[in-house]
Amino acid sequence: MNAVYEKLLKCYDSFEKKISFRPELALILGSGLGDYADTMDVKEVLDYRELDGFPVSTVLGHKGRFVFGYAGGVPIVAMQGRVHYYEGYPVQDVVLPTRLMKLMGAKTLFLTNAAGGINRTFNCGDFMMITDHISSFVPSPLIGANIDELGVRFPDMSEIYSKRLRNIIRNAATDERIPLREGVYVQTTGPNYESPAEIRMYSALGADAVGMSTAVEAMAARHAGMEICGISCISNLAAGISQNPLTHAEVQETADRVAPLFKRLVTRAITDISAANK
Repeated sequence: MNAVYEKLLKCYDSFEKKISFRPELALILGSGLGDYADTMDVKEVLDYRELDGFPVSTVLGHKGRFVFGYAGGVPIVAMQGRVHYYEGYPVQDVVLPTRLMKLMGAKTLFLTNAAGGINRTFNCGDFMMITDHISSFVPSPLIGANIDELGVRFPDMSEIYSKRLRNIIRNAATDERIPLREGVYVQTTGPNYESPAEIRMYSALGADAVGMSTAVEAMAARHAGMEICGISCISNLAAGISQNPLTHAEVQETADRVAPLFKRLVTRAITDISAANK
C-alpha cells in the first residue's frame, strides 16, 4: 500500500475510535483566527497528538486540535491550528489533515488564513475572498505515487475555488454589510517574510496577497474531489509596501481586531453554503 495513504488510514482509524461526530464541512482556521471555534456549539474535541502519526502544529497561537460541532446549525469540523511546510514536515504531511477531514465525511473545505497584502488598494483588516492561487513556489502535495483511492493522477485545477461557493460568500458579505475584496493568493514556503523584490515579482505575476499556507491544502482537496472556498484576512501590508518591519505579533493583533466581523461572515457563509447544498 502507498505509504502516504497507509499513514492517512492509521489517522482515520484513530479518529473513528474516539469521535462519533460526522461533519458536513471542514474549516481550517488561520493564524489569529482560531478563536472562531469558541463560537461553535462544540460536541467533541480531538487533540492532534491523539491521532497515530499525525503532524503536530508548532506555531504559537495554534492550539493543535480538531473541534467538532455546529456553526449556524451546520455540522462542521474546525481545524484549530494548521501544519505548515516551514515547520519541517514533508508536504504530504502538511495536507494529511485536509485529506483526513475528507474521510471524516466533509464534502466542502473552507480555508482561512492571515495574509500579507500585495494589492496596493488593500488595507490591514480587509477580507479577501480567494479566487485563484499561485503555488509554484512550494512543492505540489501530489508529487510521488498517486493515491488512486483519493483522486486521479493528473487532476484539473482550472477552478480550484468553486465559483458557486464564491457567489454564495459574495452574497453573504453583501447581506451582512461586510466589505469583501477578491483576489489571487500566492503561497511561499516561509518562515521568513518576503523581500520587497519578491513582493514586486509576485505582484507582476498577478498575486494580490501572500502567505505560507492554503494553496497546497486546496490542491490536495481538489484532488480528493472536495468543493473549496477561502478567505484571507489581510493582516499586514507586504514588504516594500509597508514601511514597518513585519512581525507575527502584528498578524495576531489585526486578526483579533477584525475577529467579530470574521466570525459573522464565516458563520453566515457556512449557513448559506449548507442551505444551497440541500
